Amino acid sequence: MMNNPEQPELNQNIDFNQTTEETCEKCNSKVFTQVVMIRRLSALLSPTGQPTMIPIQMFACAKCNHVNTGFLPKE
Repeated sequence: MMNNPEQPELNQNIDFNQTTEETCEKCNSKVFTQVVMIRRLSALLSPTGQPTMIPIQMFACAKCNHVNTGFLPKE
């Protein structure tokens, strides 16, 4: 399993007073669920020569399903 540099190991001691809370830009909810956006890569651009589907993990608001701008992949 690869380590995400933005996500510390779970066994580290974290002082939550030094963190900032994320809220939904649309409804201000504080609860998110992990979702996956799918992007397609044509066979012409794919290194395998086959069409490819690329999953991109992100978070959506659990209340209204909005995805904050900061959670979207950079274009």
